[in-house]
Amino acid sequence: MGKVGGFLEITRVEQPERDPRARTRDFKEFVGTLPVEGLREQGARCMECGVPFCHNGCPLGNLIPDWNDLVYRDRWREAIDQLHATNNFPEFTGKLCPAPCEAACVLEIREGDAVAIKQIEVSIINRAWDEGWVVPKPPEVETGMTVAVVGSGPAGLAAAQQLRRAGHAVTVYERDEAGGGLVRFGVPHFKIEKWVVERRLDQLRAEGVEFRYGVDVGVDISAQELREQHDAVVIATGSRVPRDLPVPGRELDGVHYAMDYLYDRARVLEGTPPEHPISAAGKHVLVIGGGDTGADCVGHAHREGAASVTQIELLGEPPARRPDDLTPWPRWPVKLRTSYALKEGGERDFAISTTRLSSNGGGKVEQVHWVQNSGKPPFDAIPGTEETRPVDLVLLAMGFLHPEQPLLEGLGVDKDQRGNVKAGAYSTSVEGVFAAGDARRGQSLIVWAINEGRQCARVTDRYLRHVVARDPRDEESAGTSERFGSSDLGADPPRTASNA
Repeated sequence: MGKVGGFLEITRVEQPERDPRARTRDFKEFVGTLPVEGLREQGARCMECGVPFCHNGCPLGNLIPDWNDLVYRDRWREAIDQLHATNNFPEFTGKLCPAPCEAACVLEIREGDAVAIKQIEVSIINRAWDEGWVVPKPPEVETGMTVAVVGSGPAGLAAAQQLRRAGHAVTVYERDEAGGGLVRFGVPHFKIEKWVVERRLDQLRAEGVEFRYGVDVGVDISAQELREQHDAVVIATGSRVPRDLPVPGRELDGVHYAMDYLYDRARVLEGTPPEHPISAAGKHVLVIGGGDTGADCVGHAHREGAASVTQIELLGEPPARRPDDLTPWPRWPVKLRTSYALKEGGERDFAISTTRLSSNGGGKVEQVHWVQNSGKPPFDAIPGTEETRPVDLVLLAMGFLHPEQPLLEGLGVDKDQRGNVKAGAYSTSVEGVFAAGDARRGQSLIVWAINEGRQCARVTDRYLRHVVARDPRDEESAGTSERFGSSDLGADPPRTASNA
């Protein structure tokens, strides 16, 4: 596997990035990949470790050592087949996933030395598109069954593609004006350009998936109508209810949820700006929340020409290196990371509790008042550390609570204590209704979303195989998924108390 002893001879090389001073002048992607020979060398570092912990680190179970070896041997056509066997959209994960597979790589025992898996992954799919190896794969046999997928994010798209390739008629309902979910509107253009998303949507359309944009299920079409028109429904709406900041002054003009800002920026760049878009241009910007969404707000604010950008985090500053007593290898390490956006500029501070927002009159936010805290629950304030700073735009990027509730209530599905769809093995409490992605598991990673969509598609297909076909001529084929033109509907779902 790879070059014998290659990991001893070849050092890890990171993905090349455009200079921060240059990339903040535009909205183009700034992360590249090494030339082919450099990629082959990185693939050669895969060490035939015997037990590939990267498989466990990757929620999709990607066959990482296999395609590392194929890249090293310059067998790119086979590499994309191995990659697509477990991942419908490797260009999405290759650009956006934080790479838990690399954290689980055996070479990561020596911190910072993992195989450059993410870079190799995105290079394989880039080469595949360039060579014309990615083509539509419509089903060979139609089942006569129809499925509604609500939501066109990564989970919904993965479920739709898998179910369509199984021969079912699939309609994706999306309330926004284009497909892709947060990948389309929430993730900035400079992390993934939107033609990359549209290219995959074109593939799904060519395979026979129908997209209905601008349709808000529960408003434009009732949950009851949806159930009557389809044999099965997949809920893939994501976790879109944001966590709020309950402090005085929250109601002031200039205080917004981060996702509202990011959606506005996406639409401005697409040439369809809202009537009053949120803008950071020339403003003192405060981003509350230290995750990826907060970083994306910081990156956009830089590109808009903000007067200043500050990002604060409630939790204390994590250690600079992996704390083996808390998150030992191969677990995802809780350690200090500097986002791409902060490399471009701005300030960051930890263990900060926002106490209030204020205005000198006129109803617009002008100051933020905060205090340093203990850095861990219950986040006790440290006396004498109170501070006030000028601010014109406050963006709340503190995560998400659960999916929006009206659709779930309309469909009558049970919910867990957190407000997510209760669907232990993707089946909800309502027959014929399934759930996948953040709507089922809560806020999570894009790689989990794709995995959930694939798993949910398999469970949904199994259900449909036992539903009598609408057209008697299809009765024979309705019970044999293997005849649907797709031998791979995703890995078996995990065994739980509800499906054991």
